[in-house]
Amino acid sequence: MSDNINMVYFVGVGGIGMSSLARYFCTLGKKVSGYDLTATKLTASLEMEGIEITYTDSVNTLPGEYLKESSKDEALVVYTPAIPSDNNILQYFKSGGFRVVKRSQILGELVNDARGIAVAGTHGKTSVSSLIAHLLMQTPEGCNGFLGGVAKNYNSNLLVSPQSDLVVVEADEYDRSFLQLFPCIAVITSMDPDHIDIYGNFENMKQTFSTFASQVRKGGTIICKKGLDLIYSHNNDINFFDYGIDQEADFYAHNIRISGNGLPVFDLVAQGRYYSDIRLGVPGRFNIENSVAAAAVAILCGAGEQAIREGLSSFSGIVRRFEIIINSPDCVLIDDYAHHPAELRASISAVKEIFPGRKVTGVFQPHLYSRTRDFAAEFAESLGILDDVILLDIYPARELPLPGVTSEMIFRQVDRDSKIMCSRDQLPGMISGMHTDVVIMLGAGNIDVMVDPVAAVLTAKIKKS
Repeated sequence: MSDNINMVYFVGVGGIGMSSLARYFCTLGKKVSGYDLTATKLTASLEMEGIEITYTDSVNTLPGEYLKESSKDEALVVYTPAIPSDNNILQYFKSGGFRVVKRSQILGELVNDARGIAVAGTHGKTSVSSLIAHLLMQTPEGCNGFLGGVAKNYNSNLLVSPQSDLVVVEADEYDRSFLQLFPCIAVITSMDPDHIDIYGNFENMKQTFSTFASQVRKGGTIICKKGLDLIYSHNNDINFFDYGIDQEADFYAHNIRISGNGLPVFDLVAQGRYYSDIRLGVPGRFNIENSVAAAAVAILCGAGEQAIREGLSSFSGIVRRFEIIINSPDCVLIDDYAHHPAELRASISAVKEIFPGRKVTGVFQPHLYSRTRDFAAEFAESLGILDDVILLDIYPARELPLPGVTSEMIFRQVDRDSKIMCSRDQLPGMISGMHTDVVIMLGAGNIDVMVDPVAAVLTAKIKKS
């Protein structure tokens, strides 16, 4: 990265991956600014940290420095593929001679110039990378982490340890972004069919994961969930380890039980060495698996037993990753980012395990028209585990509507008598009129802005009872 860069502009600064980079450049003393479509809690945090943000797609809203011819040599412009190609601000920079790069390219430069740890997978990336970073922060060296969620222990998606050359990142398969990365350690958590709009078919997607694994540097390490169909070619000396739960692997958890407060306790086996009675600070069987992958990385990086124990027990989780908002005998509210059929099944199953015998109402907002079209039957099957199903309209994100593709595609296949469709704005009133016990809100779109209104409704119902 050029040393003469003094200003960095982010087109799509409010994205979770973009915001961590924006924060990073702030720590380097650069003048950081950006554009995003809507104001959120995250953009408000960025503005509090000194980042100037506009929510109007107009060149006139740019900081004055970017309108000067002399600024081109000292400016860097970073954008995300989620931004439409006809965005006025992006077009100004592209046509004006500025250095304009994708987020994945900058992330690649940071990873490839350091001891990079990259976590790939169609789900589990954020949890595993955040756990890895938290475990490494228990060691004297620490790490630098660019996380795909806000880690509650740090109230940030960026961790910085200037003394460390370890860099932990998510390796995003969307748009083949992770092919920019050449890490020292690669973790593969899952390879379920997804992003068919990008890859065309599942086989192409699996092949791209294999290509990513083949980019691990000489002498590096691949840590893969046991049973994944990962085939990679490698001419370098590479260490390969697998991990899992309740089945023997290089790293695995067994003797799993649930403590009195609903949190997991298990024994960790790490290359034949036993760590008994490991306590995890977040609930869910899927988080046990995530913690095994993270512990494997930390151990291979030299973390000792105390760091592993203390790190796993003190991990508070990630905002919107199975985040328990209300937990009382009369009412539970959970907010979760799950947006793939496998993720929905894992989250709903975890709720059933943690709160056995209680009625579970799920609110799901499908994410993307293409994903709804491709996996309507699988979504319906996962939602069928619930007692009550509330289905919202599709959140389009970066996509234009597809003819005939609506939430109805999922709704009519859900094998449940108690199922309702409603708009996002109707949700609080719908919840208010229902008999609810445990409510889980699911989706990667803007369903999160409804968490507070739903929480208010549920709290009012508790007070009345």
